[in-house]
Amino acid sequence: MSRSSASYHHGNLRAALLDAADAMLAESGSASLSLREVARRADVSHNAPYHHFADRTALLKALAERHMSRLLDAQRAVASSSNASTRLRDVGRAYVGYAVAHPQGFGVVFDPEVCVPGQPSPTMAPLIEANEQILAEIVRDVAPELDPDARASAEAGLWAFVHGLAELIIAGHLPPESAESAVDGLAAVIAR
Repeated sequence: MSRSSASYHHGNLRAALLDAADAMLAESGSASLSLREVARRADVSHNAPYHHFADRTALLKALAERHMSRLLDAQRAVASSSNASTRLRDVGRAYVGYAVAHPQGFGVVFDPEVCVPGQPSPTMAPLIEANEQILAEIVRDVAPELDPDARASAEAGLWAFVHGLAELIIAGHLPPESAESAVDGLAAVIAR
């Protein structure tokens, strides 16, 4: 028996592997992520990850699902305001804030090779739907007069705004402190 498998006593191998992979993702991005290195980091045998992940892509999908769930939690934590403009501002800030705080995790969520557009995993599909629902509720409350087509366009526009803002900050094209004022400006324009 190898030292790694002898010292493994986590009790939840999948979570331990995801934690190790998440730490690696934050340090060096997804390109260097390998099941062998994740196993080493989790202090288990190099074959242990295969009990939970068929391959590297399956591990990346699990990381994407984890970060999408956390992104949703960040938005839900601030989405309770009764004022639609305040909710738009708070949810937008939460979206951008999560992305900036976890750029590698955010990146893997929207990597088209990990979460293929139009073909989400069974776990990712309801997370995507929940994110769309949050944005739909904000748009409905801010602009209840919109017809269904205009509402769908506004939902896409809101998502594009916060997502694009997050990407611009992560890439260094905008300073992180611009997120708050940019989202506030959008809320002020939309809620007129």
